[in-house]
Amino acid sequence: MISDRISSLTWRAAICLLLLTTGCARLAEKPAEPKIEHEETAPTAVVPPGEETVEPAVEPKEQVPEAVVETTKPEEQVPEAVVETVKPEVEVEKPVPQIPAAEAVTLALKFTPQDSTAYKVILEADRSVIWQGPLQEKPEAFRGGHTGNKIEMTFAQQIQSVNEKGNAVAQITIKGLKYLTKVRDNVLLDFDNSREKDKPSPLTKLIGQSYTIEITPVGQVAKVIDTSQAQAAVTGSSSAHKTAATLLSADAIKQRHSIPAMPSADKNLLRPGDSWSSVRTFDFQMMGSKAYERTYKLKEITDTDQKHLAVVEMSAIPSTEMAEKLHKEEAMGAFSKMFDNKETYTGELKLDLTAGKVEKCIEKLVSEWVVVDPNPKLDQEPAALRMAAVRIYHIEKVDQGQ
Repeated sequence: MISDRISSLTWRAAICLLLLTTGCARLAEKPAEPKIEHEETAPTAVVPPGEETVEPAVEPKEQVPEAVVETTKPEEQVPEAVVETVKPEVEVEKPVPQIPAAEAVTLALKFTPQDSTAYKVILEADRSVIWQGPLQEKPEAFRGGHTGNKIEMTFAQQIQSVNEKGNAVAQITIKGLKYLTKVRDNVLLDFDNSREKDKPSPLTKLIGQSYTIEITPVGQVAKVIDTSQAQAAVTGSSSAHKTAATLLSADAIKQRHSIPAMPSADKNLLRPGDSWSSVRTFDFQMMGSKAYERTYKLKEITDTDQKHLAVVEMSAIPSTEMAEKLHKEEAMGAFSKMFDNKETYTGELKLDLTAGKVEKCIEKLVSEWVVVDPNPKLDQEPAALRMAAVRIYHIEKVDQGQ
């Protein structure tokens, strides 16, 4: 009986705390000003204010914007098609020499001045609270739904110069943008530059704008060099203006253009089967902060389409190394102990070793917490609270015309 009373108190405490927290989700009722989650590799997503903080294993922490704007601009300039002269005789390309399975390869980016590559990056941050069970048992003040943002940006990356360290100065030109942010299922901003009705939006001014950054061979943004021209194009006081400006912040840019799966320079000489690891921390607000140890493994090297392709797989587990430190820092973390928790955190990297370019990199975290009423009424299914958090980083090389 004592255990039933304790379980009942736990259930009631969870409901009360949830009402206190979800009931004050004013954060997204402000102008959609995203906040970048700190990431060791500093990719770039924008998340609703106070959403999460990423603590990288190698790089310093940085903060993620709140609006999932997760993302995410004058008229787009499309380069003229290049016409090539076709020779009457077709020359057979020589196959790229295969890499012996036992031979180590260097996993690093390569840069060539004037080289241009197009990418699409997707950043998503979402959290949800769902009531399950009899509606008559649902607290009157309870407000559930999804809160977060999603950014999808297509850009051209042109290498302007390369220094003695192998770092490149790259000009980034925004070619396309989609941005969605909502609070408890209420859409605050939904933008897609391809839609005619969205042309008047200040976010449209970002299309065609450029900024410059410095990128390292290990996939980190060492410096945001210049965003002044792009920032000037979106000056204004509206929510959309502020969202556009946030997308040009240093944190947001680093999060977009850093590759989280790349190994550090002193650990990038690898053979299939070799692995490396890093730690990243997420702030789940009332559920506390949690650190994950990500393990990357070089699965294989394939030879296709005249290139060597390195395939890396990532898996992650909660980091015991950071658990004690986080426990001391967080106040609301005890709330999470009332819930059963399950999570998956996986990823993949495909790196073109021949060109030294990322073909695709994706990392996805899904964490879910559930608490069930231990004393349901007779002949009635037990009520439950289900909370979830999703974080996605996805970058992929695309055709220049996209």
